Amino acid sequence: MKVDLAAGFDPGSREEWRALALGVLRKSGYEGDDPEGRLATRLHDGVTIAPLYDGLPDAPRLVGRAGAWDVRQRHAHPGARETREAILADLENGVSSLWLDLTALDPADLPAALDGVLLDLAPVVLDAGSRAARAAHVFLQLAEHADLPGGNLGFAPGDPDLAEFAGRARGGLRLVVVDALAYHDRGAADAQELAASMMQGVAALRRLTEAGLPVERAFELIEFRYAATADQFLTIAKLRAARRLWARVAEVAGGPAAQLQHAVTSGAMMTARDPWVNMLRTTLACFAAGAGGADAVTVQPFDAALGLPDAFARRIARNTQSLLVEEAGVARVADPAGGSWYVEHLTDDLANAAWDLFRQTERHGGQVIEEAMRRAGASREKDVARRKQPITGVSEFPNLAEKVPARTPGPGLPGAPHRYAEPFERLRDLADRQETRPEVFLATLGPVAVHTARASFAANLFAAGGIATVTGEVADFDPARTAVACVCSSDRLYAEQAAQAAAALKEAGAAKVWLAGRGEYEGVDATLFAGCDALDVLETTFDDLGVER
Repeated sequence: MKVDLAAGFDPGSREEWRALALGVLRKSGYEGDDPEGRLATRLHDGVTIAPLYDGLPDAPRLVGRAGAWDVRQRHAHPGARETREAILADLENGVSSLWLDLTALDPADLPAALDGVLLDLAPVVLDAGSRAARAAHVFLQLAEHADLPGGNLGFAPGDPDLAEFAGRARGGLRLVVVDALAYHDRGAADAQELAASMMQGVAALRRLTEAGLPVERAFELIEFRYAATADQFLTIAKLRAARRLWARVAEVAGGPAAQLQHAVTSGAMMTARDPWVNMLRTTLACFAAGAGGADAVTVQPFDAALGLPDAFARRIARNTQSLLVEEAGVARVADPAGGSWYVEHLTDDLANAAWDLFRQTERHGGQVIEEAMRRAGASREKDVARRKQPITGVSEFPNLAEKVPARTPGPGLPGAPHRYAEPFERLRDLADRQETRPEVFLATLGPVAVHTARASFAANLFAAGGIATVTGEVADFDPARTAVACVCSSDRLYAEQAAQAAAALKEAGAAKVWLAGRGEYEGVDATLFAGCDALDVLETTFDDLGVER
């Protein structure tokens, strides 16, 4: 029997939604008449997320991978023996392909590192940078008699040696990796990452066809690598948009529309402080990559920002994927987000923004996308500084007593990503280096129920820079411990007591008096509040405490 879940409910309209939304907004002081505009979110690349979507966009839907994705683990240890041990452990415990970062490992050591690996079963992706030709020579000799099921020699689209190897890829082996991670790690937002990948993909097509390959074969030799972040909907939409964009390139060039995608959990979102939270970030990113249709997924170990990951971190990384594939069943449905009004519109908006940027860059040169990336990076830095883009365990809810695990130095993360947490982590490191931890006095006014919320807010903000706080009444201020105080209470008590409290604190020896909240009060030097520039507050406080930066 069919059950109509909407029976008994009158269908709503956008006008009814607008009236209800305005009613709620007006309670918070909004005086306009545009709830859509007030509730919309503008992303760093200019794409706008609306608060309400109605219907589906008139755009094609391209379904990606069907079934389980390729669990791909990255290895970047400089030692061949250690790499081999880690590789064999991975292959025995759920990993289905290998990504060998040869930043530190000598390509000549590939035979030793891959000793015991059945190349007929386990695809290998090389990442050797300027040594790509040397690594490719060694690998092809090693795999001379293997029926290669996949993998990639890892040439960049602009590699000068690419033409030499154009005809040497065989079986399922590919030749070129279009690595959009490099753009993501430099600050590119999602539409810019997509546009950059199209630029590089087209460049690879040109190089391969100029080397004499048919356009259909050139398409078959290219693989794309994208970043997956903890913003699951944006990641899903980005991967879906990437397939649509490449299909458009294929339509123009006359090649097959399919795009092979390798999604890697973002290095930029990883933290060195409270690194265990990275397990949650990478789980969300892995889920999004799988739901978005990525053909292969790499989960960065939670300790990768600290150096070379240990065996436990690699185990958690591969088990994250096994759990999502085997237990959660994320891979059982192809394109599970398909048909969602929100995801379909977000996919369409990203694809259109990326295509426009790609065309502008093709016409006017690379400075177009470079400037777009600069603006996006500056926008994100501002949001991070103001904690509008919070970083759990770093800018929010930091643990000053944490013991950061030690790791062997090395290329734990691919490339050199500009991690979002770095500005706060630098201040944490500075505070930790002091003989005595920097401290701020929180001067509370009124009963506990009145000042707790703002005192907790202030303590959390100062801790984001490694600064400890001690709480007490104004009379408890001790200039021998700190030169900075912050008044914490309610707006009502501020009106009655803030000026008096600030005067008393300065008379007792405070060089700087903050107030947790908004408003101007006599004797108060500055205020801190939700949405303020937390980094500026912290840097100013270090200066006021006489800590050299």
